[in-house]
Amino acid sequence: MTTVPNERTAIIRTERGLTIAGTRITIYDIMDYVTAQYPSKFIRGLFDLTEAQINAALAYIEANRADVEAEYQIVLKEAEELRL
Repeated sequence: MTTVPNERTAIIRTERGLTIAGTRITIYDIMDYVTAQYPSKFIRGLFDLTEAQINAALAYIEANRADVEAEYQIVLKEAEELRL
């Protein structure tokens, strides 16, 4: 039997936050481009993701939009504070 990853196993929580499994790319990195309405193909190429990885990330964002958005706002605020 083979294991087929889904958006729950493809997105993991690390010390960096919600991360695409097997990468150092966070959901928050992806959110920068999702909120700017870049096409998924562009985001995939920018981060050198597989189709399965970008689809899992986008599905996770969609399924958990309120929670992801809340965490994303915290990340943006912390990044802004570091710039000051």
